[in-house]
Amino acid sequence: MPAPPRPRHLTGRLEVNTELGNYLGDTRVRLLEAIGMHGSISQAAKHVPLSYKAAWDAVDAMNNLADQPLVARTTGGRAGGGTVLTEHGRRVVAMYRAVEAEYQQALDRLAGQFADAPGGDMPAFQRLLRRMAVRTSARNQFVGTVCGLREGPVDVEVLVRVDDGLELAAVVTRTSAENLGLALGVEVIVLVKASSLLLLTDERLRISARNRLWGTVSRIVTGPVNAEVTLDLGHGRSATAVVTRDSVDNLGLAEGVRACAAFKVSSVILAVID
Repeated sequence: MPAPPRPRHLTGRLEVNTELGNYLGDTRVRLLEAIGMHGSISQAAKHVPLSYKAAWDAVDAMNNLADQPLVARTTGGRAGGGTVLTEHGRRVVAMYRAVEAEYQQALDRLAGQFADAPGGDMPAFQRLLRRMAVRTSARNQFVGTVCGLREGPVDVEVLVRVDDGLELAAVVTRTSAENLGLALGVEVIVLVKASSLLLLTDERLRISARNRLWGTVSRIVTGPVNAEVTLDLGHGRSATAVVTRDSVDNLGLAEGVRACAAFKVSSVILAVID
């Protein structure tokens, strides 16, 4: 009989922040543990690995944010001095690892409950978490799979299928395509800045922009000069454009008006999550 499928496993990273900035995370805790093990910032930095400067910058930041120093320098002695983890530093590391263990147990329980729930799809949930972890300034983000590649001497035209009714086109350099590992079936994130979107309302208008997203105006936020216009594309998707207030008036844009957000293939940035 075939072996039963292995249960899906969720893993997360615990991060501790203060009002002054990032305090503790996996890398910094591993740095503290390495300092406690090696008694040397240079050896600890190699173990993590981090550059010597980055290691000291992290130590300085943690010491500045902590009530008591986590790391102390020692001078003199036969070893010529070094770097040691203070008693407070050891307690902080132990507390972090204890909370991390509880955090992982909570994720394990969540994974079990999600897998057993009707319609539970753990791989889909994991993909969603990975996509949501991507932070970018581009307002418009779509996820799809590469469904077409046409290579030229310098550029590669990439077709991305978002769903059965929506395909987007992008042009990237051959080097970028190789670095991203683009191939048919690869999942990519399509990023487009709001300022790159053009709006139109006349369906008879012929334009050169390959990507055209028709929808209904769902929200308009106006400023002194520009306005932010969001289109409801259906299926839970939206597109946001930044245009002048004059353009909003000239196009007669208002909530409920049908409009199109168009953008050139050169305005698209593709991203791949490893």
